[in-house]
Amino acid sequence: MIDSHFHLDYLKANEEAVLIQEAKNEGVTLFMTISVSTENLQTVIDISDKYKEIYCTQGIHPHDASQFSDSIGEIIKTNAMNKEKVLAIGEIGLDYHYDKSPRDIQKKAFIDQLAIATDLDLPIVIHTRDAEEDTLEIIKNHAGNLKAKGVFHSFTSKIELAHFALEQDFYIGFNGIITFKNAENVRKVVEITPLNRILLETDSPFLTPTPHRGKENSPKYLKHIAQKIAEIKNVSFEEVVEHSTKNFYNLFNPKI
Repeated sequence: MIDSHFHLDYLKANEEAVLIQEAKNEGVTLFMTISVSTENLQTVIDISDKYKEIYCTQGIHPHDASQFSDSIGEIIKTNAMNKEKVLAIGEIGLDYHYDKSPRDIQKKAFIDQLAIATDLDLPIVIHTRDAEEDTLEIIKNHAGNLKAKGVFHSFTSKIELAHFALEQDFYIGFNGIITFKNAENVRKVVEITPLNRILLETDSPFLTPTPHRGKENSPKYLKHIAQKIAEIKNVSFEEVVEHSTKNFYNLFNPKI
């Protein structure tokens, strides 16, 4: 299994090496730790340099879009060009649920980072929450330029956005949310998403799946997401793992 989206520098329950070994013991073979702010652009690179199984991204999350500037964009671009372990631009997008950065600033940071991904022919990792209309408009305007496309991570949006994402050859990332009692809408999206478009993710330390709710999330719990997808789609656990692993390689092209 591959955990395509987690935040190792945010996990506190144990030491990095222990967390990685615990996950490997549960069948996780590769990981991608995600950049979200100016504070961890370098941190995720350092982590990926330390562990051969870990890759990373470069990008500013919509919560921290106010941090984004032309100079930060140059750092992201330079790192993505020169560091082999950087596989994508992300996590980028829009979050109108919390509005931690003004919406116009979120949109500009999103568009500017989409331009970086386009210039470098790298896929994107998209975060969108309560911002479907603007996300759709921006992606419609820029998707044609994105040869590598990307993934809508932690998908919780309406099924119409899922249909659009799939039509545009994006992947969809599912995590512990699909095990939550009140997440029937997300399980409906799992139903309509082909196996060759699904990525597994934990988004740890957030969104801990059932039956471990209340604990800090960890990549070692990734199997619960794969098992739930298999149940929803009425396929084997092994099929989910096989397809999601192949999807990660097809999208992100990691150099092993």
